[in-house]
Amino acid sequence: MADNHAFDIVSEINDVEMHNAVTQALHEISVRYDFKGTKAGLEYNKKENTLTFTADHKAQLDAVIMVLKERMAKRGVAVNALKRGKIEEATHDSVREVVTLHRGVEADDARKIVKQIKQLGVKVQAQIMDDKVRVTGKKIDDLQAVIAYLKEHGPAYPIQFVNFT
Repeated sequence: MADNHAFDIVSEINDVEMHNAVTQALHEISVRYDFKGTKAGLEYNKKENTLTFTADHKAQLDAVIMVLKERMAKRGVAVNALKRGKIEEATHDSVREVVTLHRGVEADDARKIVKQIKQLGVKVQAQIMDDKVRVTGKKIDDLQAVIAYLKEHGPAYPIQFVNFT
């Protein structure tokens, strides 16, 4: 039997599925009647993990974002990974919003997660490692209890549990 078991808590997005969701959303925007002849659109910057939405007005901008969210949900990409930015005025009477994709567990949230795990009272250790949290313990049942708790009470953005040993 192994001495210790472990897993990592991370926040990641499947890049391929995200790209497919953006492609499908762009196609729907190009063929939908209510978007014909408008400035409605979106750009995906993979390097900076940002999406730039453009539209004629705020209501149309919300409709474009909703189209993307629907495509993300169908492709299995967590919709709550989107961090909305500030809506700003763009050229030619249009509006723009830059939305970032959440990656990695933020430092404040990592500290909260470690604190929550300690308050559970199970015999596990949690430590922060860059943008993830490693949880180790002797019993697999204790690790499963931590996972179940964090699925209910974790941060607002999506988290995954990986690297089980």
